[in-house]
Amino acid sequence: MIRVLLVDDHSLVRAGLKRVIEEAPDLRVVAEACNGQESIDMFIQLQPDLVVMDISMPEMDGMEAAKQILAESPDAHILILTRYREEHYAVRTLKVGCLGYLTKGCSTKELHDAIRSIARGRRFLSEEGKDIVNLQLLSNRSGVAPLETLSEREFEVFSLLARGRQLKEVAAMLGLSTKTVETYRSRVLQKLSLRNDVEICHFAFEYGLIEKKAGQL
Repeated sequence: MIRVLLVDDHSLVRAGLKRVIEEAPDLRVVAEACNGQESIDMFIQLQPDLVVMDISMPEMDGMEAAKQILAESPDAHILILTRYREEHYAVRTLKVGCLGYLTKGCSTKELHDAIRSIARGRRFLSEEGKDIVNLQLLSNRSGVAPLETLSEREFEVFSLLARGRQLKEVAAMLGLSTKTVETYRSRVLQKLSLRNDVEICHFAFEYGLIEKKAGQL
């Protein structure tokens, strides 16, 4: 039996994922956490075989939680399961030390296969992520890419602003104050040598993080 710790800040999402995971007779969700800090505490207490972790959560995001879990237990097996589809997220996930990355649009079979593979210590990439490792090696050879200078939270703020979200919307989505988001935005602009949100959109489009829409950019 593979014992899974499920981490997502939405209770309905957790309930649905738990049902899907436990459709497989060899998989069982032994605990649930609603934020990064809670996931760390539960991991230390329960020592599950695998952690299925969302990225965007209040208090502490999934990337930071994964880092701290891996610092505590380098052999921890972590699968990031998120709504974000961008390759840059997947690359950062692998660099942190997680063994897998899936989007929430994956099939039930793919999720089951990923959990089994990662629980055995093997890396699992979705069909969409076949080129991720090559992208990672390319970025390593060419030096530190601009986006790699951003912290995980700065990258989340950058991604949401690039999609046209207003500061208040970003704050609500990430569970932060507007003032805190303004601080992250300022850091993003400084690190990427950008001046405003329009240039953030241009930058994201150039890096292939967003698609160009009619009348945009």
